Amino acid sequence: MSDEATTDPTTDAVKTTALIADHPWVADARPAPGGVLLVTPHPSATAVLPAPGPLVREHLAHWAEVYEWVYETGEGRHADDLDLSGWRSSDTGKPLPAAHMRDWVDRTVDLVLSQRPRRLLELGCGTGLLAHRLHPRLDGYVGTDVTEVAVARLHAAGLPRTAFVRAAAHEAQAPAVRQAMDRVFGPGVRPDCVLLNSVTQCFPNLVYLTAFLHHALAAVEDGGTVIVGDVRHSGLLEDHFDRVERARDPEAADADIAERVASAVAGDEELSFAPEAVREILAAQPRTVRMSVHARTMAQDTELTRYRYDLVLHVGPTSGLPDGSEVRRLPWQGLAGQELPTVLRAAPATGPVVLHSIPNALLVTAPDAVTPYDLRQALTGTDAAVLLDSGDPRMLAVAAPADCATAASHGPVRAPVGRLAHEPLPAFVRRRLPEVLRDHVRRAAPGTVPPKIVVDDAPAGETR
Repeated sequence: MSDEATTDPTTDAVKTTALIADHPWVADARPAPGGVLLVTPHPSATAVLPAPGPLVREHLAHWAEVYEWVYETGEGRHADDLDLSGWRSSDTGKPLPAAHMRDWVDRTVDLVLSQRPRRLLELGCGTGLLAHRLHPRLDGYVGTDVTEVAVARLHAAGLPRTAFVRAAAHEAQAPAVRQAMDRVFGPGVRPDCVLLNSVTQCFPNLVYLTAFLHHALAAVEDGGTVIVGDVRHSGLLEDHFDRVERARDPEAADADIAERVASAVAGDEELSFAPEAVREILAAQPRTVRMSVHARTMAQDTELTRYRYDLVLHVGPTSGLPDGSEVRRLPWQGLAGQELPTVLRAAPATGPVVLHSIPNALLVTAPDAVTPYDLRQALTGTDAAVLLDSGDPRMLAVAAPADCATAASHGPVRAPVGRLAHEPLPAFVRRRLPEVLRDHVRRAAPGTVPPKIVVDDAPAGETR
């Protein structure tokens, strides 16, 4: 056999390793037993600042492509102002009921309007579920989305005093967005409310969330608000996936369920975080920002009610309460034996109050547990807000008047229940980087069989 026809597996492996090690997305490549090649991503490939690296861009592009397809097919499009495409239950895979989604929209609209905005910038406006309902109540509305089909449809709707721009969530200060605000709000006029609803699950990690919050807070005027709505709570991930797995296989043993839950959490492709993660981000902000954490109060018991919450970030030191007002904090225990409406209406009589440690009946079995919906109904006609209890997402709180809601989020410091955040970028990198590198080997060295590639050092995915 001629030398040209002879192949040396060892030589090929060395060449392939060198080829992969030279890829700009790789910091290191080294052989491991069993013919495995361990690779470490280059930090620039997974960077978010000052600009997203290639793997972060691919993560964001993946979600943009998903929603472009979902909105284009329009399988959940009931009307121009009620396109529910993509809204499906995790446990059944079926579309969430339209009546429940209308309730979901109404509660979000109520939260936004409770902040009394006049000029609103919505980042990630999707099919316009909120835009259609908010714009008549505003002096001006500007919406952005990464999908071309959503922006085109909303632009074609011709809604008065609105503009729609194709842009990512972190591009609140992009020139095209600023130009749209100039047309709708007036030259150089800033929004008094920036809204991001049901979008953070598509973010790759907390660093990206930090970049988004930095741009959003810089965009809003003093005295305004940044609302981050429909956030998945990382402290409830196990509960969420336990419910999903038991719905899929009610007869499974507890040990099997626990194993499946652990696997589902590790492979979860969406960002979730606790309010404490945002509190840490805000600590580095140059402006004074006060935070309130609101429960979802829809009537139906679904994952959107159980496991999600809303954040309202109030920019500026003013609380809306009379100077010198002290907010009392009263535990729910000892009060729950009374009629709920009576307790909630009587508590604020002697000044601002936060009732805390109220067990959420959707998550806790307790004699005095109530649902967020129960609390909302009991508070009808009163100036109050239904909140998550600080430090424990299984508990609720009530602030009365609603303007003292920020006091509820700054009660006694307690370690958060569960993880601070679950970040999907590491799992994405472990899946996507080997695909990219195998394609690189095939193009650069035709006929070469790429080795098994394992990402050895993806960015951390769990923050505790």
